[in-house]
Amino acid sequence: MLDQASPLRPKAGALDDERVIKLAVLAVGGQGGGVLADWITDVAERNGYIAQSTSVAGVAQRTGATIYYIEMARDTGRLPVFALSPSQGDVDILIAAELMEAGRAIIRGFVTPERTTLITSSHRIAAVSEKIEPGDGRASSEKVRATAEAAAKRFIAFDMEKIAADNGTMISASLLGALAGSDALPFTRESYEQAIGAGGRGVKASLAAFGAACDRARGIAAAPAGETAVAKPAAPEARSTAKVSGPETLLKGWQELAARVAALPEPLRDMAERGLRKVVDYQDIAYGGEYLDRLDKAVALDNAERGYALSIAAAKHLANAMCYDDMIRVADLKTRSTRDRRVRKEVGVKEGSVLQVTEYFHPRIEEFCGTLPAGLGGYIESRPRLAAFLDRRINRGRHIRTDSFTGFAMLWLIGGLRRWRRRLLRHKVELEHLERWYGLALGHARQDYALATEVLNCRRLIKGYSDTHARAQSKFDRVLSALPTLKGRDDAAAWIRRLREAALKDEKGDMLDGALKTVATLGR
Repeated sequence: MLDQASPLRPKAGALDDERVIKLAVLAVGGQGGGVLADWITDVAERNGYIAQSTSVAGVAQRTGATIYYIEMARDTGRLPVFALSPSQGDVDILIAAELMEAGRAIIRGFVTPERTTLITSSHRIAAVSEKIEPGDGRASSEKVRATAEAAAKRFIAFDMEKIAADNGTMISASLLGALAGSDALPFTRESYEQAIGAGGRGVKASLAAFGAACDRARGIAAAPAGETAVAKPAAPEARSTAKVSGPETLLKGWQELAARVAALPEPLRDMAERGLRKVVDYQDIAYGGEYLDRLDKAVALDNAERGYALSIAAAKHLANAMCYDDMIRVADLKTRSTRDRRVRKEVGVKEGSVLQVTEYFHPRIEEFCGTLPAGLGGYIESRPRLAAFLDRRINRGRHIRTDSFTGFAMLWLIGGLRRWRRRLLRHKVELEHLERWYGLALGHARQDYALATEVLNCRRLIKGYSDTHARAQSKFDRVLSALPTLKGRDDAAAWIRRLREAALKDEKGDMLDGALKTVATLGR
């Protein structure tokens, strides 16, 4: 909920000038929390207040946030007694640089409905606990927002990170703008701007972000369409590997594929288009044709009465299965010009500065064999002594400087192997696995539509690269090993779904083991 405070009305939210005002800022590393605290202290002192700023450092990035605590009071000639850290139920203004930090502040008791103005950016930074879960471990943002609305006296939230990024600065500037726009402090907008200007670095960008956030907090500026609408990606860079093709040939090929997508049932088109873009970007136009050929098999078994759930699942997971991670894919992504621009933007490299980028590679013998022609790679893997001999020389970490010609050329050459990917051992293995999985799923479609859909959805278990991929595929195989026992049961689809969710929630696989033991008892 966006609290719309008019800049023309009296500052009813402003606090009593005669008492100590208590403000806390929660921010993680790199968000400029210290700069924000300094700005707020400067604003207070410019307006005749005595202010004190302290900070309590968290643990590492994203396992804990630094708390910057500011207390201020009007200078009456007597020095007030300030606390060094916030107390539960005794905070007037709480600023969080990210939505889940606002949730943690509520849990810690810093936000109270009778007193606290809660200002937070609505964007998310995944916590460690969210990242380590094999499946979708993201916590619910909507629950945090609902709790915040109930827990705070006033709640102001919008994407302040996007405002900062759009203006080329840090989120601290837009957080300060939201504070100014909230009228929670009895200070003018000009005094905030003066504090920013006194910094002397990045003033123009910081003022732009400050102004945009201030207007949003006051309800003067509407939310940009980009915060709610999902923009479709541009057409992928299509590269043909069968033969050298000109731009007109590639464009014609893409248009033909796009026409095939347009002819699909309407509920399926969006997912099919996304899948097609991913597949063509991964390999080439011909690979996109293979993707649609496979998808047509699911569409032939589907109908509108079922909402095309089978086909939508096929469109999603076929694309992911065909775009498996290998050394070629990793090297290709690391040498794209778009990555260089993104890294420069994230690091904040100034124009004319030199950026040094070091990549870490640790290939195993399996990855090495996977990049060889299928016959040669299979020959090495079938001879354990030879494979072990080569593994001792290959299986070690390597640091590659991609800002140097030699390092970049090395990865660029590996990425260029994509034109021969169809002849390599890894592609042969992945294609065989894909066909077995896809055939298994579609084979159940006529007898048990729900089960077929769940088998398709099991593909989400397979992800990652190297050891991660091996563990994921092991879980996938274990889940589908229950099919013979469950086949023919009315609840077969529900059981496969439970097994998949158990595999996603537990990295070690203990929950999956327990669920599989339960399934085993069903067949007795």
